Order: sequence, then C-alpha cells, then structure tokens
Amino acid sequence: KSDGTLWGWGGNAKCQLGDGTTVNRQIPVQEATQATDWLSVSAGSFHTLALKTDGTLWSWGENSAGQLGDGTNIPKSAPVQESSQATNWVALAAGGDHTLALQSNGSLWSWGKNDFGQLGEGTQVDRNFPGPDSTLDSGWISISTGDRHTVALKSDGSLWTWGYNGYGQLGEGSNTSRSVPGQENTP
Repeated sequence: KSDGTLWGWGGNAKCQLGDGTTVNRQIPVQEATQATDWLSVSAGSFHTLALKTDGTLWSWGENSAGQLGDGTNIPKSAPVQESSQATNWVALAAGGDHTLALQSNGSLWSWGKNDFGQLGEGTQVDRNFPGPDSTLDSGWISISTGDRHTVALKSDGSLWTWGYNGYGQLGEGSNTSRSVPGQENTP
C-alpha cells in the first residue's frame, strides 16, 4: 500500500503470506511484522521477497532449496532478512524456487534452487545464501525470473539468459540449458 504496509492473500500452506501462520486467506492480511517501510515485493511459487526503503531484503515461505537466502533451509512464516544483511539492494525477482537481486552497484546476486543453473554461477548446486553470478559484472540494470530460468538486462542494452531451456526460453536458438549467463540471439 502507499502507506508502506504489505498485505497478502491466497494459499498459505508453505507460509508464503508471511503472516506467521499456514492458514489460507480469502481476504488480505498484513504480514507479521506490520512494518510500514516496504518498497517492493515479488512472489515465487511458495516464497515471497520484499525490499524495504532502507535497502534491506527480506523473505518468507518455503525454503527447502535455500530460496530465502538466510543461510538455512528452514521455512519461515514471517519475514527474515537475507544472510548478508546488505543495505544496498535495489531490485528483486522470485523464481519458482530461486531468487535474484540487484545491488545499487549493478552487481547481480542469486540463491536457492539451481538444478538447471538458474543461479547463473556455473554449477547446478543449490545455495542458501546470496552469491554473485559467474560474470562478476557490475553492469546489470534489470532482472526477471521464470520458474527455472533467469533473464537480465545490462546497461549496454544487451539481454542475457540462463537456466532451464527445454522450450527455448533462453532465446539463443537451442533447447540446451546453461548455468552461466549467455546473450540471447536476436536475428
């Protein structure tokens, strides 16, 4: 809301509403902390991320693959801060079971499920804490996630993709998944 509060509704079996319960909600309910400094929010399959005005990043819900970034694999029913406790986050994107976030210096960080390389750091190993993408670039300006793939825009206007590519969603002319950022193939 414009007053900085954050509300959710719908399925809540995995604590994804952040209200401290697992009760499904048919009407909006405020997240458990009742904070008034939320700036933006993104929802994954069963986890939620939110950015505060002070540049901190918080999450709650399912955490079996470390998608909350708090250094554990334990689900949380109320907001918890990611493990680095950085204060320079500017954008976030929740995938199916993975998370991406941009820092104000243009660096890209990811954590969570990585079975198809959707974290972009060169492996297929899940990570429960924020880590940089394999490029270590500081030119990222925008991010978006799908269920198991990631898309990011660089300041030079180039578009990069990585992760699952079974249907060609990486836009590079094949159906081969990749675990590092690669540029899409615009004709």
